Amino acid sequence: MHKEPTPISPPQLVADESFWAALFTQESANALATPPTDDQCVTELETMDSDLSLPTAVEPSREDAWQMAWELFDADETIETAVAGFNKGGLLINWHGLQGFVPASQLIDFPPHRQEAERTRALQQWQKKVLRLKIIEINDEQNRLILSERAALVKADERDELFRNIVPGKRVQGEITNLTDFGAFVDLGGAEGLIHISELSWSRVTHPTDVVQPGQKVTVRVLSVDPGNGRIALSLKRLKSDPWQTVDERFQPGQIVEGVVSKVVNFGAFVQIEDELEGLIHISELAEGAFLHPRNVVRCGQMVRARVLYVDGAAKRLALSLRGISG
Repeated sequence: MHKEPTPISPPQLVADESFWAALFTQESANALATPPTDDQCVTELETMDSDLSLPTAVEPSREDAWQMAWELFDADETIETAVAGFNKGGLLINWHGLQGFVPASQLIDFPPHRQEAERTRALQQWQKKVLRLKIIEINDEQNRLILSERAALVKADERDELFRNIVPGKRVQGEITNLTDFGAFVDLGGAEGLIHISELSWSRVTHPTDVVQPGQKVTVRVLSVDPGNGRIALSLKRLKSDPWQTVDERFQPGQIVEGVVSKVVNFGAFVQIEDELEGLIHISELAEGAFLHPRNVVRCGQMVRARVLYVDGAAKRLALSLRGISG
Protein backbone atom coordinates (compact mmCIF):
# COMPACT_ATOMS: atom_id res chain seq x y z
CA MET A 1 0.00 0.00 0.00
CA HIS A 2 1.35 3.42 -0.92
CA LYS A 3 1.78 5.95 1.84
CA GLU A 4 1.09 9.58 1.04
CA PRO A 5 3.97 11.98 1.84
CA THR A 6 3.69 14.50 4.65
CA PRO A 7 3.41 18.13 3.44
CA ILE A 8 6.33 20.40 4.27
CA SER A 9 4.93 23.30 6.27
CA PRO A 10 7.29 25.52 8.28
CA PRO A 11 5.43 26.89 11.33
CA GLN A 12 6.22 30.51 10.45
CA LEU A 13 4.62 30.17 7.02
CA VAL A 14 1.44 28.22 7.82
CA ALA A 15 -1.62 29.79 6.17
CA ASP A 16 -4.03 31.63 8.45
CA GLU A 17 -7.18 29.72 7.53
CA SER A 18 -6.10 26.06 7.18
CA PHE A 19 -5.16 26.20 3.52
CA TRP A 20 -4.84 22.47 2.91
CA ALA A 21 -8.05 21.58 4.74
CA ALA A 22 -10.00 24.17 2.74
CA LEU A 23 -8.63 22.94 -0.57
CA PHE A 24 -9.16 19.25 0.23
CA THR A 25 -12.74 19.94 1.31
CA GLN A 26 -13.47 21.91 -1.87
CA GLU A 27 -11.97 19.31 -4.22
CA SER A 28 -13.62 16.44 -2.37
CA ALA A 29 -17.02 18.11 -2.70
CA ASN A 30 -16.45 18.65 -6.41
CA ALA A 31 -15.12 15.16 -7.07
CA LEU A 32 -17.94 13.42 -5.20
CA ALA A 33 -20.76 15.59 -6.53
CA THR A 34 -23.42 13.71 -8.48
CA PRO A 35 -22.89 14.14 -12.24
CA PRO A 36 -25.68 15.83 -14.19
CA THR A 37 -28.20 13.36 -15.62
CA ASP A 38 -29.49 15.23 -18.65
CA ASP A 39 -28.79 13.98 -22.20
CA GLN A 40 -25.84 16.35 -22.60
CA CYS A 41 -23.97 14.47 -19.89
CA VAL A 42 -24.32 11.01 -21.44
CA THR A 43 -21.27 10.27 -23.54
CA GLU A 44 -21.10 8.33 -26.76
CA LEU A 45 -19.07 5.67 -24.96
CA GLU A 46 -21.84 5.13 -22.42
CA THR A 47 -24.39 4.74 -25.21
CA MET A 48 -22.23 2.15 -26.96
CA ASP A 49 -21.82 0.12 -23.77
CA SER A 50 -25.61 -0.27 -23.58
CA ASP A 51 -25.78 -1.76 -27.09
CA LEU A 52 -25.43 -5.55 -26.63
CA SER A 53 -24.84 -6.08 -30.35
CA LEU A 54 -21.41 -4.45 -30.07
CA PRO A 55 -18.39 -6.31 -28.64
CA THR A 56 -17.14 -4.96 -25.32
CA ALA A 57 -13.58 -5.03 -24.10
CA VAL A 58 -12.78 -7.05 -21.00
CA GLU A 59 -12.09 -4.57 -18.22
CA PRO A 60 -9.51 -5.36 -15.55
CA SER A 61 -10.70 -5.96 -12.01
CA ARG A 62 -11.05 -2.93 -9.77
CA GLU A 63 -7.97 -3.99 -7.81
CA ASP A 64 -5.95 -4.36 -11.01
CA ALA A 65 -7.20 -0.98 -12.27
CA TRP A 66 -5.98 0.75 -9.11
CA GLN A 67 -2.63 -1.02 -9.43
CA MET A 68 -2.34 0.22 -13.03
CA ALA A 69 -3.17 3.74 -11.87
CA TRP A 70 -0.50 3.61 -9.15
CA GLU A 71 2.09 2.42 -11.68
CA LEU A 72 1.24 5.30 -14.03
CA PHE A 73 1.37 7.77 -11.12
CA ASP A 74 4.75 6.50 -9.90
CA ALA A 75 6.16 6.56 -13.44
CA ASP A 76 4.72 10.04 -14.08
CA GLU A 77 3.20 8.82 -17.35
CA THR A 78 0.14 10.11 -19.19
CA ILE A 79 -3.11 8.48 -20.27
CA GLU A 80 -5.68 9.29 -22.95
CA THR A 81 -9.32 8.95 -22.11
CA ALA A 82 -12.69 10.44 -23.05
CA VAL A 83 -14.71 12.80 -20.86
CA ALA A 84 -17.63 10.91 -19.33
CA GLY A 85 -19.43 13.81 -17.66
CA PHE A 86 -18.97 16.94 -15.60
CA ASN A 87 -20.01 18.69 -12.43
CA LYS A 88 -19.62 22.26 -11.20
CA GLY A 89 -15.98 21.67 -10.27
CA GLY A 90 -14.66 20.03 -13.42
CA LEU A 91 -14.78 16.95 -15.63
CA LEU A 92 -15.46 13.30 -14.86
CA ILE A 93 -13.68 10.46 -16.60
CA ASN A 94 -14.19 6.71 -16.48
CA TRP A 95 -10.88 4.90 -16.79
CA HIS A 96 -10.99 1.08 -16.61
CA GLY A 97 -13.98 1.27 -14.29
CA LEU A 98 -12.47 3.92 -12.00
CA GLN A 99 -14.10 7.33 -11.80
CA GLY A 100 -11.58 10.13 -12.05
CA PHE A 101 -11.93 13.86 -11.64
CA VAL A 102 -10.21 16.66 -13.58
CA PRO A 103 -10.57 20.01 -11.73
CA ALA A 104 -11.42 22.90 -14.03
CA SER A 105 -8.23 24.64 -12.92
CA GLN A 106 -6.25 21.74 -14.42
CA LEU A 107 -7.75 22.17 -17.91
CA ILE A 108 -5.78 23.97 -20.60
CA ASP A 109 -7.32 27.27 -21.72
CA PHE A 110 -10.36 26.96 -19.47
CA PRO A 111 -11.79 30.49 -19.11
CA PRO A 112 -12.59 31.70 -15.57
CA HIS A 113 -16.28 32.20 -14.78
CA ARG A 114 -17.82 33.68 -11.64
CA GLN A 115 -21.36 32.64 -12.61
CA GLU A 116 -22.10 28.93 -12.15
CA ALA A 117 -24.31 28.82 -15.25
CA GLU A 118 -21.48 30.16 -17.44
CA ARG A 119 -19.04 27.71 -15.90
CA THR A 120 -21.40 24.80 -16.59
CA ARG A 121 -21.85 25.80 -20.23
CA ALA A 122 -18.08 26.03 -20.64
CA LEU A 123 -17.56 22.57 -19.14
CA GLN A 124 -20.14 21.14 -21.54
CA GLN A 125 -17.76 21.97 -24.39
CA TRP A 126 -15.44 19.21 -23.18
CA GLN A 127 -18.16 16.54 -23.51
CA LYS A 128 -16.93 13.44 -25.44
CA LYS A 129 -13.47 14.93 -25.99
CA VAL A 130 -10.46 12.68 -25.57
CA LEU A 131 -7.94 14.26 -23.21
CA ARG A 132 -4.30 13.54 -22.53
CA LEU A 133 -4.02 13.52 -18.75
CA LYS A 134 -1.60 12.82 -15.95
CA ILE A 135 -2.59 11.50 -12.53
CA ILE A 136 -1.65 14.10 -9.91
CA GLU A 137 -3.29 12.54 -6.85
CA ILE A 138 -4.38 9.01 -6.04
CA ASN A 139 -5.82 7.26 -3.00
CA ASP A 140 -7.52 3.93 -3.65
CA GLU A 141 -8.80 3.66 -0.06
CA GLN A 142 -10.74 6.92 -0.49
CA ASN A 143 -11.66 6.13 -4.12
CA ARG A 144 -9.80 9.30 -5.12
CA LEU A 145 -8.29 9.74 -8.59
CA ILE A 146 -7.42 13.33 -9.58
CA LEU A 147 -5.99 14.06 -13.04
CA SER A 148 -4.61 17.09 -14.85
CA GLU A 149 -4.38 18.19 -18.47
CA ARG A 150 -1.85 20.87 -17.55
CA ALA A 151 0.50 18.41 -15.84
CA ALA A 152 0.51 16.23 -18.97
CA LEU A 153 2.36 19.02 -20.79
CA VAL A 154 5.32 18.84 -18.42
CA LYS A 155 8.05 16.20 -18.65
CA ALA A 156 8.84 14.25 -15.49
CA ASP A 157 12.41 15.55 -15.21
CA GLU A 158 11.24 19.16 -15.64
CA ARG A 159 8.61 18.70 -12.93
CA ASP A 160 11.13 17.11 -10.55
CA GLU A 161 13.56 19.96 -11.13
CA LEU A 162 10.85 22.51 -10.45
CA PHE A 163 9.88 20.91 -7.14
CA ARG A 164 13.54 20.72 -6.09
CA ASN A 165 13.83 24.47 -6.61
CA ILE A 166 10.56 25.44 -4.94
CA VAL A 167 11.00 25.55 -1.18
CA PRO A 168 8.93 27.18 1.58
CA GLY A 169 9.84 30.82 2.04
CA LYS A 170 11.14 31.31 -1.49
CA ARG A 171 9.80 34.00 -3.83
CA VAL A 172 8.70 32.68 -7.23
CA GLN A 173 7.06 34.15 -10.30
CA GLY A 174 4.07 32.83 -12.18
CA GLU A 175 0.89 33.63 -14.05
CA ILE A 176 -2.69 33.56 -12.76
CA THR A 177 -4.46 30.80 -14.70
CA ASN A 178 -7.82 30.38 -13.02
CA LEU A 179 -9.92 31.86 -10.23
CA THR A 180 -12.36 30.11 -7.91
CA ASP A 181 -14.34 31.27 -4.91
CA PHE A 182 -11.62 29.90 -2.62
CA GLY A 183 -8.51 31.23 -4.33
CA ALA A 184 -6.34 31.81 -7.39
CA PHE A 185 -4.29 29.20 -9.28
CA VAL A 186 -0.82 30.17 -10.45
CA ASP A 187 1.16 28.49 -13.24
CA LEU A 188 4.77 28.29 -12.07
CA GLY A 189 6.10 26.90 -15.35
CA GLY A 190 5.59 23.18 -14.89
CA ALA A 191 3.47 22.97 -11.76
CA GLU A 192 0.50 24.87 -10.43
CA GLY A 193 0.19 26.46 -7.03
CA LEU A 194 -2.79 27.92 -5.24
CA ILE A 195 -3.11 31.23 -3.42
CA HIS A 196 -5.89 30.63 -0.92
CA ILE A 197 -8.27 33.59 -0.68
CA SER A 198 -7.00 34.25 2.86
CA GLU A 199 -3.47 34.69 1.45
CA LEU A 200 -4.30 37.25 -1.25
CA SER A 201 -4.34 40.36 0.93
CA TRP A 202 -4.09 41.50 4.54
CA SER A 203 -7.41 43.30 4.02
CA ARG A 204 -10.81 41.72 3.43
CA VAL A 205 -11.25 39.90 0.11
CA THR A 206 -14.73 38.82 -0.97
CA HIS A 207 -13.54 37.18 -4.21
CA PRO A 208 -10.09 36.69 -5.81
CA THR A 209 -11.07 39.04 -8.65
CA ASP A 210 -10.85 41.86 -6.10
CA VAL A 211 -7.06 41.38 -6.15
CA VAL A 212 -5.90 39.46 -9.26
CA GLN A 213 -7.06 38.67 -12.80
CA PRO A 214 -6.44 35.70 -15.16
CA GLY A 215 -3.28 36.18 -17.21
CA GLN A 216 -1.72 38.51 -14.64
CA LYS A 217 1.97 37.99 -13.86
CA VAL A 218 2.59 37.76 -10.12
CA THR A 219 5.42 37.30 -7.65
CA VAL A 220 4.39 35.11 -4.70
CA ARG A 221 5.92 33.52 -1.62
CA VAL A 222 5.88 29.72 -1.21
CA LEU A 223 4.12 28.62 1.99
CA SER A 224 4.33 24.83 1.75
CA VAL A 225 5.09 22.10 -0.77
CA ASP A 226 3.76 18.57 -1.18
CA PRO A 227 5.72 17.04 -4.12
CA GLY A 228 3.92 13.69 -3.84
CA ASN A 229 0.54 15.25 -4.56
CA GLY A 230 1.87 18.14 -6.64
CA ARG A 231 0.46 20.75 -4.26
CA ILE A 232 2.07 24.11 -3.71
CA ALA A 233 0.59 26.64 -1.31
CA LEU A 234 1.39 30.25 -2.18
CA SER A 235 0.86 33.68 -0.66
CA LEU A 236 0.63 37.13 -2.18
CA LYS A 237 0.09 39.07 1.02
CA ARG A 238 3.24 37.76 2.74
CA LEU A 239 5.42 39.71 0.35
CA LYS A 240 4.44 42.69 2.50
CA SER A 241 4.58 43.16 6.24
CA ASP A 242 1.36 42.67 8.18
CA PRO A 243 -0.02 46.19 8.85
CA TRP A 244 -1.98 44.86 11.83
CA GLN A 245 1.21 44.05 13.75
CA THR A 246 1.94 47.73 14.39
CA VAL A 247 -1.54 49.24 14.12
CA ASP A 248 -1.79 49.82 17.91
CA GLU A 249 1.36 51.97 17.75
CA ARG A 250 0.22 54.07 14.80
CA PHE A 251 -3.43 54.74 15.65
CA GLN A 252 -5.09 55.77 18.92
CA PRO A 253 -8.71 56.44 19.93
CA GLY A 254 -9.77 59.99 19.07
CA GLN A 255 -7.33 60.30 16.17
CA ILE A 256 -8.72 61.70 12.91
CA VAL A 257 -7.83 59.69 9.81
CA GLU A 258 -8.60 59.93 6.09
CA GLY A 259 -9.42 57.07 3.78
CA VAL A 260 -11.46 55.78 0.88
CA VAL A 261 -14.68 53.83 1.30
CA SER A 262 -13.83 50.39 -0.08
CA LYS A 263 -17.03 48.43 0.66
CA VAL A 264 -20.55 49.29 1.75
CA VAL A 265 -22.47 46.51 3.48
CA ASN A 266 -25.76 46.37 5.35
CA PHE A 267 -24.06 46.71 8.74
CA GLY A 268 -21.77 49.61 7.84
CA ALA A 269 -18.88 50.63 5.59
CA PHE A 270 -15.22 49.66 5.32
CA VAL A 271 -12.67 52.41 4.83
CA GLN A 272 -9.16 51.79 3.52
CA ILE A 273 -6.85 54.10 5.41
CA GLU A 274 -3.56 52.46 4.38
CA ASP A 275 -2.45 49.90 1.83
CA GLU A 276 -4.24 46.67 2.87
CA LEU A 277 -5.51 48.20 6.12
CA GLU A 278 -9.24 48.81 6.53
CA GLY A 279 -11.32 50.17 9.36
CA LEU A 280 -15.04 49.60 9.88
CA ILE A 281 -17.62 52.31 10.39
CA HIS A 282 -20.54 50.53 12.01
CA ILE A 283 -23.98 51.62 10.78
CA SER A 284 -24.62 53.25 14.15
CA GLU A 285 -21.53 55.47 13.63
CA LEU A 286 -22.25 56.62 10.07
CA ALA A 287 -24.52 59.59 10.77
CA GLU A 288 -26.98 61.17 13.16
CA GLY A 289 -30.66 60.34 12.72
CA ALA A 290 -32.35 57.56 10.77
CA PHE A 291 -31.53 56.30 7.28
CA LEU A 292 -32.47 53.20 5.30
CA HIS A 293 -29.06 51.79 4.38
CA PRO A 294 -25.38 52.75 4.76
CA ARG A 295 -25.23 53.54 1.04
CA ASN A 296 -27.65 56.39 1.75
CA VAL A 297 -24.76 57.98 3.66
CA VAL A 298 -21.56 56.89 1.87
CA ARG A 299 -20.58 55.29 -1.42
CA CYS A 300 -17.65 53.20 -2.64
CA GLY A 301 -14.72 55.35 -3.73
CA GLN A 302 -15.72 58.28 -1.56
CA MET A 303 -12.95 60.00 0.45
CA VAL A 304 -13.93 60.44 4.09
CA ARG A 305 -12.49 61.76 7.36
CA ALA A 306 -13.25 59.58 10.37
CA ARG A 307 -12.48 59.36 14.07
CA VAL A 308 -10.78 56.26 15.51
CA LEU A 309 -12.99 54.69 18.21
CA TYR A 310 -10.79 51.76 19.22
CA VAL A 311 -7.90 49.67 17.94
CA ASP A 312 -7.14 45.99 18.51
CA GLY A 313 -4.27 44.75 16.34
CA ALA A 314 -4.37 41.19 17.72
CA ALA A 315 -8.04 40.83 16.73
CA LYS A 316 -7.53 42.86 13.52
CA ARG A 317 -10.17 45.39 14.51
CA LEU A 318 -10.12 49.11 13.77
CA ALA A 319 -13.40 50.87 14.56
CA LEU A 320 -14.14 54.28 13.06
CA SER A 321 -16.90 56.87 13.29
CA LEU A 322 -18.21 59.63 11.03
CA ARG A 323 -20.46 61.13 13.66
CA GLY A 324 -19.51 64.65 14.60
CA ILE A 325 -16.88 64.91 11.86
CA SER A 326 -17.15 68.00 9.68
CA GLY A 327 -15.84 68.25 6.12
